[in-house]
Amino acid sequence: MIGIIMFFVALFALLLGFPVAFTFGGIALIFGVWAEGFEMFAFMPYRIQSIMENTVLMAVPLFVFMGLVLQKTRLAEQLLESMGRLFGGVRGGIAISTVLVGSLLAASTGVVGASVVAMGLISLPVMLKYNYDKGLACGTICASGTLGQIIPPSIVLILLGDVLGVPVGDLFQAAIWPGVMLVGAYIVYILIYAKLNPESAQPIERDDSISRKEEVVKALKAIIPPLALIIVVLGSIFAGVATPTESAALGGAGAIVLAFLYGQFSWGMIFDASKETVKVTAMVFAILLGATAFSMAFTYTGGDYLVEEWMLAIPGDKWGFLIITMLVILILGFFIDFVEICFIIVPIIAPVAELMGINMTWFAILIAMNLQTSFLTPPFGFSLFYLKGVAPKGVTTQDIYRGVMPFIAIQILVLASLLVFPGFYGM
Repeated sequence: MIGIIMFFVALFALLLGFPVAFTFGGIALIFGVWAEGFEMFAFMPYRIQSIMENTVLMAVPLFVFMGLVLQKTRLAEQLLESMGRLFGGVRGGIAISTVLVGSLLAASTGVVGASVVAMGLISLPVMLKYNYDKGLACGTICASGTLGQIIPPSIVLILLGDVLGVPVGDLFQAAIWPGVMLVGAYIVYILIYAKLNPESAQPIERDDSISRKEEVVKALKAIIPPLALIIVVLGSIFAGVATPTESAALGGAGAIVLAFLYGQFSWGMIFDASKETVKVTAMVFAILLGATAFSMAFTYTGGDYLVEEWMLAIPGDKWGFLIITMLVILILGFFIDFVEICFIIVPIIAPVAELMGINMTWFAILIAMNLQTSFLTPPFGFSLFYLKGVAPKGVTTQDIYRGVMPFIAIQILVLASLLVFPGFYGM
């Protein structure tokens, strides 16, 4: 039971706000020495070396760099302005354009915080100006900003691919249809909401000084460059021309080319993007090292066998295991970050999934879809904090919480459809 006690002590420490990497590493050291002595950690240097030599994980800083460079090119601003003009005449059109821009930003930058902040600064004031319901406006922005967790190239999918031993390219391909389904479900909800509450999602009056043709041309100019980069990066992976790591490097170079095209290139911008990339990468790898020590101590104390016995004893065989697993990850997502879940929870349940003969690609996409919900769920959903930080004074925390609830329900419904009808998504 030492491993199980260790697990709950780690969760409690995280809820108290202790740094994730040091929590995992420190608790692993305390319980590992108590259970087995210092000899348990004799192989730790070799584990660290294998992590540092893992070429798949090299894609993480490269994709983060690509996203940060694109964030600084005013990409989100130009996309939102162009899409807003195209769809503004439709009831709920600004919200629909926000979802579409969120999906493009997800596929090109994948930086949740940047996407939510950009749309919160640009799109939220426009929606409020046209008397959109505050909840609908806030929920649309938060949900659209988190699409980068499922739409490739997603950092979550790269981490899950490494943890589960599934090719990242396969995960990227498998995630496309669930991502498209989620975007479609958001748009359908907005259209239904606008139909039932016409005063809460009014259309924008067209600017007669600009022709429809000029609007379309301007929108295409804003859409085509990032779309071309997405096609090059993902296309090179799907065609087997490049590995995910190589395509991530290609994406970083492509982002710099786009910075030139948008007239935003400067060495200062490159330096800032590189510095932020180092910070994010250091955070991810520090957590990974702490999680490696934790999982080693958990395994040595027999915790994995205990979990395996419990999981195999769940009624309903494979389906019982999947339902319980998804519920546990969903609940944990209310309180802890996706990185901790990837590195601590997933390695514990993965061997059981393999024993039951579950398709690991499908299993990874289910987890990724579930982890996306963690960005929206109160009280610790990061998207909620990002939006609150840039929202106008009239927007309260209650407005944001109320707004994300329907989108959380949509995500759970899409997750359930992926669980029950995997064939529909090509799994």
